[in-house]
Amino acid sequence: MAIAAGGSDPRPLRRSGGAPGGQVQTESDHQMPRAIIDFRNVTKTYHVESGDVKVLKGVKLRISAGEFVALMGPSGSGKSTLLNIMGCLDTPSSGTYMLDGIDVGSLKETQLADIRNKKIGFIFQNFNLIRRATVLRNVEIPMIYSLKENRQAVAEDLVRYVGLGHRMHHRPNQLSGGEQQRVAIARALVNDPAIILADEPTGSIDSHTGEKIMALLKNLHEEGNTIVVVTHDEYVAQMTNRIIRIRDGRIIREDWILHW
Repeated sequence: MAIAAGGSDPRPLRRSGGAPGGQVQTESDHQMPRAIIDFRNVTKTYHVESGDVKVLKGVKLRISAGEFVALMGPSGSGKSTLLNIMGCLDTPSSGTYMLDGIDVGSLKETQLADIRNKKIGFIFQNFNLIRRATVLRNVEIPMIYSLKENRQAVAEDLVRYVGLGHRMHHRPNQLSGGEQQRVAIARALVNDPAIILADEPTGSIDSHTGEKIMALLKNLHEEGNTIVVVTHDEYVAQMTNRIIRIRDGRIIREDWILHW
C-alpha cells in the first residue's frame, strides 16, 4: 500500500508501537527524527563547451537516520548526480548539503575522501570487486585505509553475515552475480557507515536473486541502518519505505510505503 505525499519535504509517517499494520502517525505526534541527509536548495551545474547544463535545480530533501529510501527517475533526471553528492563523490554548485551534521560543501578533497571511507558504504550495480582478490580480502580492503583493527575477524564475520562463509576464499570469477553483490554489501558495512548508498543493486542479476538482495538490504534496515537505493525497478522501490521521484533535476513526488 503506497501513500503519496506531495512536495519535496513531507512529514514522516510512522507506525505506533512498532507493530505491523499499526496506526500511521505524523510529525505533530512526535518530534522529527534527526536528518542524516539534508539537501537545502541544492543545485548542480556542469560547464561544457556547448554551455551550462543544469542537472539539479533547487533540490530540498531530508532523509532521517534509519530510513530506507528509493530514488527513482528516468535517464537524465538527475538521480545519479543526487546520489553522487550524497556519497561525497561530487559537491553542490550552490545550496547546502549536510551529511550527519557536516556541511560537505566546505570540505577539502582529503576530508571528503575520509568521509567516504568512514561514513558511507557504497554498493554498485557492477559490484566493483577486485578480481584477483578473495572474497575475504575484498571485504577487508576498505579497513586498511581506515586503519581499523582486527580487520580479518571483522571481515570474516561480515562474510558469514551475508551468507558466504563457505565462499570466503573464492575469487569473484568463481561466484554468481548474486554472490558477488553479497560480497559488495559486506564490504559496504565494514566501517560501520552512517549511510549505505546502493546504485541499482539488482540491475546486474536476475529477478529471483534480486529479491534475495533486497531482502538482505531490508534486514540491514531493520537493524537500524540508513539505506538509499537508486533503481529503475518499481518492484524494488516498493520494498523500501519511501520513494522519491525525480524528473528534470527536481523532486516531483514522494510516496510513503506502509508494509502491512
